[in-house]
Amino acid sequence: MLFGATIIHPHMGTSQPVQLPLLVGITGASGMPYAQRLLRYLSQRRIPTHLVVSPAATLVIAQELGLAISPEKPDVRALGADPEIVQAYHHQDFNAPMASGTFRTAGMAVIPCSTGTLGAVANGVADNLIRRAAEVVLKERRPLVLVLRETPLSLVHLENAARATRAGACVLPACPGFYHGVQTVDDLVNFVVTKTLDQFGLESDLILRWGTEKRRS
Repeated sequence: MLFGATIIHPHMGTSQPVQLPLLVGITGASGMPYAQRLLRYLSQRRIPTHLVVSPAATLVIAQELGLAISPEKPDVRALGADPEIVQAYHHQDFNAPMASGTFRTAGMAVIPCSTGTLGAVANGVADNLIRRAAEVVLKERRPLVLVLRETPLSLVHLENAARATRAGACVLPACPGFYHGVQTVDDLVNFVVTKTLDQFGLESDLILRWGTEKRRS
């Protein structure tokens, strides 16, 4: 299994793969359907997930999804996720496991990623748990995917994106394609989420991929 660690059982002499958790940060940019779809996918596939939602993100969630999410203790059920799979943390909880590099993870997706978060990550500003976790992921050479949602982009944004890329992040603008048989807005959301999952090597059947004849069930 991708990003699986092998644990040796001392009394059994056997090993079994263990799925490392994926970190997800949601920041205050437009594009909350992307975050909601990703969390639902991870929950359905039973991929352990550690979630942080910024206070600004809760305001955008209310506007775009019509959901009341507490910044103090985000209710993952409201986002369609299983709390046994998706564990939420306070945005200022620096005692959370993801704040340390000794806590092994499969990497992190910030979806959507605001330009403020992009700038903070690019310049090493770790003033909340999302930014600290991103800093940890970079220093530990793990995948960091920043699903940037902003347009147009200023030179400051572009320079921060280049700086984050040089540091090891993948800047993945939320720019859906239209070649996969788009019928609904959901198809556009699925495209961006699929591209995000691809960065972690996680298989998905959310869209009709180029070169395939039909969507897999």
